[in-house]
Amino acid sequence: MPTMVVIGYRDDLDEALRRRGVDPFYIVPTPIISPEKVKFCCVADMENVQEVLRSALSAQAVDLAGVLSVHEMGVFPAACLRGQLNLPGNADSRRVLNFRDKYLQKSLLPPEVRRARCRYLPVGTPYEEPAAELGASFVVKPATGAGALRTSVVRSPEEYARALEPFSGRSDVEVVAESFVDAPEVYLDGVWQHGALQWSSLSSNHISPLSAVQGGVLAAHVLDRQRCPDLFEQAEAMARRVLATLEAPDCVFHMEAFHQPDGLTFGECAIRLPGAMSPLVNQLTYGVDLLDIEIALALGEAPEPPYGHRTPDRFHGYLLLRNPRDGTLTQEDFERAFSFDELHYPSAPDAPVGPYGRVGHAVVSDADESRLRRTIDEIARFNETGGARGGLSLA
Repeated sequence: MPTMVVIGYRDDLDEALRRRGVDPFYIVPTPIISPEKVKFCCVADMENVQEVLRSALSAQAVDLAGVLSVHEMGVFPAACLRGQLNLPGNADSRRVLNFRDKYLQKSLLPPEVRRARCRYLPVGTPYEEPAAELGASFVVKPATGAGALRTSVVRSPEEYARALEPFSGRSDVEVVAESFVDAPEVYLDGVWQHGALQWSSLSSNHISPLSAVQGGVLAAHVLDRQRCPDLFEQAEAMARRVLATLEAPDCVFHMEAFHQPDGLTFGECAIRLPGAMSPLVNQLTYGVDLLDIEIALALGEAPEPPYGHRTPDRFHGYLLLRNPRDGTLTQEDFERAFSFDELHYPSAPDAPVGPYGRVGHAVVSDADESRLRRTIDEIARFNETGGARGGLSLA
């Protein structure tokens, strides 16, 4: 059985690999809960290429077929491993940096791609410098971060000092500051192949990932092209320009943008699977399996577009459910209040807590995308408040 080295772990990808008859070997920062079923090796730093390479070699796989990463921190090591082990897929680690470092990415884009202003914060940079350059409100984040971790909106010298506390303070390229864009976020998930956009799906976040890190319920849903054709056209045009300029390899990608009244402002673009439950809601809505396409590219296969262009009869969305701010909730509480396509909400007080405070998840759908948005908003509020439904109607 061929072996795939996977940097990071996610359940849905594990299932997809096994359906293909591929044996995964995981490189992870913490032990996997079910070691009897999964082969893995722990590393202290998933961006340490030497450590990741030594872990891959320790697998001693007879039939090593490929390597892929499930998240940002493993994209650069994955490219390096492909080059060192003569594996298929993108092995250009220099080009990968265009999709990892936020300053490099934004500085390489042409002027017509509107984006936040971005600069490094070298060691010892005083608050007055980024404030004068970027405005009274700006964002401090890791140059190569992901998932809004260690990300802060700064409006004062005191907030600036707190925002820098999680960083080492020993690197001139560890931290960036960006001008703050106060607008809702949308994201385009898609497939880039043969130097062209082959397929894409546009979705909307209900709150920003930063708000979710700070205690909100992360939720998103697939948008209806018929309701907002101009927005789809803008997002796809931006993706084509960004991916071509940054010389993207054949990949599954995830591009984020801010939706302002006068158009889109580019956020960032990653060349990896979209996070959370985006692959599932895309498959349910469009019949396109991004997990399988990612695996195929890592195996050196050439899946031929089109992957699927069916008109959805229902639009899908997801929520990463968390413990409420007050009181307790059970799965039965959710089921009494709402209808779900899929729901998992353990009642045990010691249930493991994942990214964005996740203890469970929900998938919902509707033939009307605007009604789906309202439903997700109400479920999120129900979750956050411990059962209060608010005043929205599900009709």
